[in-house]
Amino acid sequence: MTTTLPGPATHPAPAAPASPAAPAEDTEPVKLWFCPNDDLAPGIAATLAAHWLDEHEQEVAGRFLFERDRRQYLVAHTLVRRVLTLEAGIPEAEAVLWRSARGRPFLRKPPGGLPRGGRDLDFNLSHVHGHNLLGVVRRQRIGVDIERLDRADQGFGTIAETFAADERAWVAQAAPGRPRDRRVLRLWTLKEAYSKARGLGLGLPFDSFSFTLAEERGVTAFRPPEGDRAARWRFVELEPVPDVLAAVAVLADTAPPPVLHLHHGFPWGRAAPRHITLPPAPAHRP
Repeated sequence: MTTTLPGPATHPAPAAPASPAAPAEDTEPVKLWFCPNDDLAPGIAATLAAHWLDEHEQEVAGRFLFERDRRQYLVAHTLVRRVLTLEAGIPEAEAVLWRSARGRPFLRKPPGGLPRGGRDLDFNLSHVHGHNLLGVVRRQRIGVDIERLDRADQGFGTIAETFAADERAWVAQAAPGRPRDRRVLRLWTLKEAYSKARGLGLGLPFDSFSFTLAEERGVTAFRPPEGDRAARWRFVELEPVPDVLAAVAVLADTAPPPVLHLHHGFPWGRAAPRHITLPPAPAHRP
C-alpha cells in the first residue's frame, strides 16, 4: 500500500495528507486458521489455557471425562485467544468473550475500540477430532465448520435425513461408501457454516434451505431460508488435509468478494498464508 507523507507547512495550508492506516475494511481479507492439535504440545496447551482462558472456559474444560476431549477444547480455545490478540491487539487473557443465548461467542469491544485495526471483528470456531478451524472477518459475519470423512461414529444416513429433498436426491446419486459420505459432509459443513454465521446454529432447520454443488467443489446455487437472499453470501469449500472437509460462509453483500487467507498451524508468528479468492455469490435457486 502506498502511503502519502506530509510535507512542510505552507500558507495557505495544503490539503491534509493521507495518514498511515490499516487497509479499509472493505479490502480486509477473510482470515482462516487451520490448526491440528499436534501443533501444540499437551503441556504447552495446558499452560497457556491456565493463563489465558476465562472462568467459564476453565469450568467447561474441567468437565471433560476424557483427556483427548479436554485437549481438543484447550487447543481450540487457546487458538481463539491467540488469534484475537494478533487481529485485535487485546492481550490473550484480557479478551472478554460474550455468548449469545445460542452459545455463539462474540468479542466485547473495549470502550476505546479495538487497539489494532477496524471498528468491528467477528470470529467463528469449529473443531473435530484433532483439528481446529477458526475464521475471522473485520466486518459482517462469518461461520465455519470442519468435519472428518473418517469419523468413527459414522451416522451419514441420519445426517442426510435432515437435508432438503433435492439435496437428499443428489446424495443418493453417488455410489454408496466414501463417494456418498463425501457428498453428505460437503452439504453438512456448508449448512453448519451458514447457520453459524446467522447465529442460529441447529435452531435453523436444515431442510429449510438447500445448496447445489459442483461435482468436485464449489456452490453453484443456493436456496436460502425465508427472509434471506442468496446474493448476500459467499461460500468456500476446503480440504486443508486429506479427508478433512471444511466450509466457510461469509456475509459479504456490501463489498466486492474479498480474498481469503488460509493459515496453517498454531499462530506463534505470522507465516505467509495461502491466498484464495472468494467466489461470487451463488445463483439464487427457487
